[in-house]
Amino acid sequence: MTTALITGSTAGIGAAFARRLAADGHNLVLVARDTKRLREQATELHDRHGIEAEVLTADLAEDQGIEAVAERLGDRMNSVDLLINNAGFGNKGRYLDVSMADELRMLKVHCEAVLRLTSAATGAMRERGRGGVVNVASVAAFVPRGTYGASKAWVVQFTQGAARDLAGSGVRLMALCPGFVRTEFHDRAGMGTDNIPGWMWLDPDKLVAAALHDLARGKTLSIPDPRYKALMGAAKLVPRGMLGAVSSRTGRKYGPQ
Repeated sequence: MTTALITGSTAGIGAAFARRLAADGHNLVLVARDTKRLREQATELHDRHGIEAEVLTADLAEDQGIEAVAERLGDRMNSVDLLINNAGFGNKGRYLDVSMADELRMLKVHCEAVLRLTSAATGAMRERGRGGVVNVASVAAFVPRGTYGASKAWVVQFTQGAARDLAGSGVRLMALCPGFVRTEFHDRAGMGTDNIPGWMWLDPDKLVAAALHDLARGKTLSIPDPRYKALMGAAKLVPRGMLGAVSSRTGRKYGPQ
């Protein structure tokens, strides 16, 4: 039986990945900051699907948390076959309105943790000649919208570059770029969502099903909904300066969690 490790597993897209992978018969390593929620999630998934669910409490904004997860990913005796780098968050406010400490914390989680955990996972996977990594980015990667969008653009470029370097190794990497998903993401960041049209919201379970389908097909970039594929296609035709101005006027932040 294969094992998947999911960061940010207790809510939103991470929880949807956990439900789907458990239903498909994968053992899980569940990673988040809240031990109580992790244990409740592990018990529920074990009881419902009969899989083994390991709990790993870690804060990926701290070196100690990243190191703990990287060590688990590098364990050759208890190998991880699929890594879902999902942990992330948004800061409310425009550039210079957000404290430098909060900006750096975001970069730690979105960029440094993704780099270090992907490297730990793929190093072990390449030795075995198989494995997969899904790095959750956002459609914000394609919109000039502050630090959040910049960090997600880095995730996309890093993942596609690493996928190219590991081509033929048996290890697949994919950047997942969802749009608005009804999760705890916006509430935790204190962001209002009343101005977001209903048609722009995605169902997390359908999103995950589409993402896993794209990973199986060998895609390195997944925008798992026709509506957002059309929007991102149109965005390529709009000058980036105009796109940034529109984004600023709407006050929207695209976030995957």
